[in-house]
Amino acid sequence: MSNREHNQEFQMVEQMEETGERKAGYRKAPESNPSGGKESPFVTSESTPSANSYANQHAMRKFFVTRPGAFDQAIEDLKIHVIKNSGETAQSFWLLSEVDHWNNERERVVVITDANLLVCKYDFIMLSCLQVQRIPLNYIDRICCGQFIFPERSLDKREGEGLRIYWDNLKEPSALSRWNPWATDIPYATFTEHPVKNSSERFSAICQLSEFTAQLIRAIQTAQSKNPAPGKTSGVVVLNQPLLIDTYMGFMSFIGNRNKLGYSLARGSVGF
Repeated sequence: MSNREHNQEFQMVEQMEETGERKAGYRKAPESNPSGGKESPFVTSESTPSANSYANQHAMRKFFVTRPGAFDQAIEDLKIHVIKNSGETAQSFWLLSEVDHWNNERERVVVITDANLLVCKYDFIMLSCLQVQRIPLNYIDRICCGQFIFPERSLDKREGEGLRIYWDNLKEPSALSRWNPWATDIPYATFTEHPVKNSSERFSAICQLSEFTAQLIRAIQTAQSKNPAPGKTSGVVVLNQPLLIDTYMGFMSFIGNRNKLGYSLARGSVGF
């Protein structure tokens, strides 16, 4: 083979190599791995909810109040109730848990109007209002905020903070009322935050005890300035002090609170 033929063959080989390199250049270059190790095929940039977060969301969906439109329907029903019965104007609606003097916890829709505080028992399954307790704002004279405390030998205790609203400082519950779990003449109401508070931004707002307290105090001051209660001094006293629940055995509240019997809750299906 002559030198000329050898040079032509060498040039053809170089052209073929350059063509192969250009074709390879169209392929997607592998991404660099800053850790220097092998990339795991399961690593993605998308964030996935943790198992605990999913379990918490599933637990919150058991409360019928979290179903789409349930709380909105309660607002509409209670607006009609307020207008028909007294012609009041509803200022705000809240979702709280009421704790009675026997430590029984119950779901409540609380409405602040221009004249009253309405504590409503609302059935979020049948979407109907079952009971309304009306507390005149101009009679509320004391509000206490603090941790729940119990007698030293109490068998059923709860943790957390609450709010207690008094509307008759001169009246003390009788011994019979204190020992009667169904007593309705207790001159105060105790509230704590609803379990669904952290399920969404909306429920976080309407279940927030601190904001409810602030709006309630402003409404009380306005109502007392417009219509002072006879025989009562104007103004509301706000105290930071523990809230005593004077129960010892608490068997009934233990069963009810552990199973959320005071809430409109999906209990699961029963079949054979």
